[in-house]
Order: sequence, then structure tokens, then C-alpha cells
Amino acid sequence: MAEDKSAELTAAQADNLPGLLGLEWTQAVPGRVTGRMTVAKHHMAPNGFLHAASVIALADSACGYGCVVSLPDGASGFTTIELKSNFLGTVREGGGVACEATLVHGGRNTQVWDATVTAEATGKTIALFRCTQMVLYPKA
Repeated sequence: MAEDKSAELTAAQADNLPGLLGLEWTQAVPGRVTGRMTVAKHHMAPNGFLHAASVIALADSACGYGCVVSLPDGASGFTTIELKSNFLGTVREGGGVACEATLVHGGRNTQVWDATVTAEATGKTIALFRCTQMVLYPKA
């Protein structure tokens, strides 16, 4: 079984956007990443609902970390080339939001990831997310 990198990823993000948003990772193995965040005021839009960008940050980070732990041999990193989100619900301040990202396509040059974001209190899906990652290799 592959080593879970969730603690390592959570620690490494401390001074970057995922850390500043309080994203927590509960599992990070090749092909699957799970995480969560507790919705605080800094995640909110002025209308009192969870800001779409906060949801995207959680889903995109989960997919990005999934790509990192799923890179093919010889790859040096990745970059996101496309993403799409569908929002189906929201969460208010104080609620928890969970995310599960799964690898749909793991090729030599691209990876496609799907993520589902849910309200922890109800289990209802609040967003569906898909992104395509370009796998990077060192220049010769």
C-alpha cells in the first residue's frame, strides 16, 4: 500500500494559500486525496455564504496534491491547464466542508481529476469539480 502523504502536505502548505485558508488533508495516496476545512469568516462572501473561490481552493488543492503524489516516474511537477466547477449548494460560517479528489486519467503527459465537495453536517454535495493537469518533465 502506498504511503499516505497527508501530514507532509498539510505541514508544507503552512505559509501558502492552502495553509492560510486552513485546509487540512486526511489522506493523500496515489489516485486519491481527501481533506476538509472549517468555514470561517475569511472563507465567506459579503452576502454571508461560502465564497465560490474558497470551494475552488479546496477542490483544486486536493486535485493538485493528488497529482503530486501520483506523478509518473521522471516527472518533476505539474501545472493546471483547465478547471471547471458546478456549485450545487453552500455552507454557512462554522460549518465543515469535506472534499474527495480521485484520479480519472493518469497519463504520461496529463492527468484528469474529479473532486466532490460536501457539507459535513448533511453529506450533501455542494460542488462538483474537474481539472486537467499537464505533467512536467525536466528539460534535457
